[in-house]
Amino acid sequence: LQSLHHLSSHVVLAHTRPSGSFAGSLVLMELTPAQTPPPPEEHSLYDALGGEPFFTTLVAGFYAQVKHDDLIGPMYPQDDWAGAEDRLRWFLSQYWGGPRTYQHERGNPMLRRRHFPFPIGEREAERWLELMENSLDQFDADALPPAYRAQLFNHMQRVAYMMINQPADGSPQ
Repeated sequence: LQSLHHLSSHVVLAHTRPSGSFAGSLVLMELTPAQTPPPPEEHSLYDALGGEPFFTTLVAGFYAQVKHDDLIGPMYPQDDWAGAEDRLRWFLSQYWGGPRTYQHERGNPMLRRRHFPFPIGEREAERWLELMENSLDQFDADALPPAYRAQLFNHMQRVAYMMINQPADGSPQ
């Protein structure tokens, strides 16, 4: 047996080659459940950071600031802070490998489209990032290793700047 490739939980494709020969043959073999190789373990950033508790704390820390922020606070639904927190937590959790709650509750993210009604310029994007970075600061390096923090913040930067829909002069883009 030269190589073995997993195709499904019950069928594998084996490539055989007689000794000293370049010719080979492909053989399908049926495996019983006891012979089925275990699925590879997947590790997501969501899991690595502890799952839901991490994202709940991150988002709560962010919204605690947003509620009192003079620039971006007014863009958020004053009568639905809990809903806004849920949506951001669901989105971040799903993006980083957690449950697909956002998809089930809201459909495709379509972030730019969902944020288009709000005038978002560079100042607003940078304030959002400042508040999110403050929220990240509540975690020490054990809870949020520097490499993971960099990965999270890089994504947040890309998303924040993608949301800009106002040029520097304030007219819609």
